[in-house]
Amino acid sequence: MIRSLIHKLFEIGAVKFGEFKLKSGITSPIYIDLRLTISNPKLIVTISELMHEAIRGCKMDLICGVPYTALPFATAISIQHTIPMVLRRKEKKEYGTGKLIEGIYQPGQQCVIIEDVITSGQSIFETIVPLSKEGLVVEDIVVLVDREQGGRKYIESKGFKVHPICTITMIVDELLKEKKINEETAHSVQDFIRKNQV
Repeated sequence: MIRSLIHKLFEIGAVKFGEFKLKSGITSPIYIDLRLTISNPKLIVTISELMHEAIRGCKMDLICGVPYTALPFATAISIQHTIPMVLRRKEKKEYGTGKLIEGIYQPGQQCVIIEDVITSGQSIFETIVPLSKEGLVVEDIVVLVDREQGGRKYIESKGFKVHPICTITMIVDELLKEKKINEETAHSVQDFIRKNQV
């Protein structure tokens, strides 16, 4: 299932090779654009099933998708498995209730975080902090793609458990094996990961 997922992501252009400027300012030979998955409902279902399987044994009263790309994955998991969901706003509302966390929840409930890609882990912490302030307990994070640049190790060093579905290495190895990319491209990605640890 993961192998077919990798090929589908490549097919729709969610895995790109070339030169891409990342949020950090560095140029990467690979770019993971999972926003494209929103136009493919079957793919969203596949991703959500893989993610749910990865966290099946975790304590879980609620789930929370990291905005914005992971929200469709979290929503699909919530609907398919009747797990309540909460939503973290990127900014606090200056009107109405003024909440940063939306939804129905109680302090002490276990909340699993759903994320699309992990690089440094910063966006995950931006979600953990407000959830924790509301008294929710976060222990587990499920991530579709680990870029293997140190984010997972950093988050796990803080006492959290990260459950990646696939890694950049898995993606590159599979696409190389099936001759979707050449060895030069594969080596450039491997070299980039080795030299760009956060």
